[in-house]
Amino acid sequence: MKNYSISGLSLFLLVLLVGCGKKSNTPIDDPTSGKIHITVDESYQPMIEAEIEVFESLYRHAKIMVTYTNEIEAFEDLLADSSRFIVVIRELNENEKEYFQSIAITPKVIKIAYDGLAFIINNENKLGKLLYSQVGDLFTGKVSTWNQLHPALQKDSIQVIFDNTKSGNVRMISELFQIKDRLPANCFAVNSNPEVMSYVEKNKNAIGIISINWISDDADTNAIAFLKKIKVLPIGNKEVTDTTGEFHGPYQGYIAADMYPFKRTAYIISREARAGLGTGFASFIAGDKGQRIVLRSGMVPASAPVRIIEFSNQ
Repeated sequence: MKNYSISGLSLFLLVLLVGCGKKSNTPIDDPTSGKIHITVDESYQPMIEAEIEVFESLYRHAKIMVTYTNEIEAFEDLLADSSRFIVVIRELNENEKEYFQSIAITPKVIKIAYDGLAFIINNENKLGKLLYSQVGDLFTGKVSTWNQLHPALQKDSIQVIFDNTKSGNVRMISELFQIKDRLPANCFAVNSNPEVMSYVEKNKNAIGIISINWISDDADTNAIAFLKKIKVLPIGNKEVTDTTGEFHGPYQGYIAADMYPFKRTAYIISREARAGLGTGFASFIAGDKGQRIVLRSGMVPASAPVRIIEFSNQ
């Protein structure tokens, strides 16, 4: 009887141990529950915050932890496996693709939106628009004073303000205008898109480069407040060489119709190898509800049609 009791106890402990071992291999998250960390280019903070709010309200057991940062650090997080997915404005480069091949992971790349860069100035500034070539001249150092942009403007030096030295905004400009050297001495970096807007609001000789998501949502009180403090410059297409051509602001209709020259694509890049919460949240953003949030945020959905209505005064 004594031996039987010990054997029974041993069997119970063995079953308990095996059961615990199986439980530890169970995924701690699934497409609609659990907790994950993602990293997002700060350009898309307003939109992603709206996506998270709706997603978590629908799936009460899901928690999305997010870091908003610059483009370079976002990719560093993805490569280091400290984020389930990232939201950025470029796809993987060859070195990054080779790295993931070396560890037998095939990242998923999902287009989620189209947006653009906005060029903003102080409300007291009389500049009305910019040629595409003038934007390049600002970043190559060919233009450094306001009267070089328009003869009626003052001779004061232009301060070009961007969000971060590691941002996708700067990389995009550098690639478009084939800038390989350092930016001119009158180009300055702050720490974020809101800081760019704050600087431009207080300095009449500044021109700022920001992501339109910070000013595109007409239901966002912060965006409305920002737009009252600065002016957004219309930009001419590459073909426009003088002020008689067409100039367009960074607005949904012009971006959707490819009429705004500084259009770009927002991507989710996921390294999740199974159907976890990262897959669920990415699918939500790319799906109907998530794309409606993109549209409401003032950007162009990547996987849903946009109806453009043209109004006439006649």
